[in-house]
Amino acid sequence: QVQLVESGGGLVQAGGSLRLSCVTSGRTFSRYALGWFRQAPGKEREFVAGIDWTGTSTYYADSVKGRSTIERDSAKNTVYLQMNSLKPEDTAIYYCAAQLFGPAQPVGNSWGQGTQVTVSS
Repeated sequence: QVQLVESGGGLVQAGGSLRLSCVTSGRTFSRYALGWFRQAPGKEREFVAGIDWTGTSTYYADSVKGRSTIERDSAKNTVYLQMNSLKPEDTAIYYCAAQLFGPAQPVGNSWGQGTQVTVSS
């Protein structure tokens, strides 16, 4: 099972940008679809963005489409989520998830511990 460690969260003003990173363990990075999910206080966890295991297909939630980019770096076993034009409603804990041979909207078979993103107005 792959291990996932997120980083890059923080406090940012509305309109700002953040780049989240998720480093995975093991030698099988290229076999995993990777996704970002988030959970705001009092709300259910929701899908944000994903990239399939081949790296050729991406998928975004409507709430972040046009403002976010997901990409993977096989040399670093890392998936990134670049978020621009951040809004207060983007405030949440962001989690990285992986699914073996999964699609661009993976289910979370493996999860990281999360990184907090707070957007001030």
